[in-house]
Amino acid sequence: VQLIVFRLGDEEYGIRIEQVKEVTITPEVVKMPKTPPFIKGIANLRGDIITIVDLEERFQLRPAGRPVPEMSYTLAVEAPDYTLGLLVREVPRPLTLPVSLIEPAPEFVQDSGQKEKYLEGIAKLPGDGGVIIVLDMPKLLTPAEIMRLPGRAADATPKNAPAAPPVAPTP
Repeated sequence: VQLIVFRLGDEEYGIRIEQVKEVTITPEVVKMPKTPPFIKGIANLRGDIITIVDLEERFQLRPAGRPVPEMSYTLAVEAPDYTLGLLVREVPRPLTLPVSLIEPAPEFVQDSGQKEKYLEGIAKLPGDGGVIIVLDMPKLLTPAEIMRLPGRAADATPKNAPAAPPVAPTP
């Protein structure tokens, strides 16, 4: 399996490379009102408006409310209905591992307040014994959090859903 590996806090995390649309220097982020602290705002990424999410805050690895650092990177990742920009502090790196090295995550390390389990597993690295926490991207945000993404409450139509038919004006 191929992963994109990045650091959050003191630990290494990874997501499957096929879920990553691109890696870029973080574009200008515009803050949005009434969003959770881990949602830093929106950004224009090559003509697409994406929501920028700070996973260090989402996972409570550092205090909430800090501004986006001057130099950071964004992983543009696609879930079924939306694209997110995951904010990371260092350049991510690719890594290829045998799928046999990824073990299921123990129940106690999953977020007990979340119904969906967003950890795909724990990858044990050969040699040094290090580990990489592998995230299951489509389950990273709860349905309630997805609906609070900028632009989602007003337009909850999934990307792949057909558009609603036009409504005829009333006389």
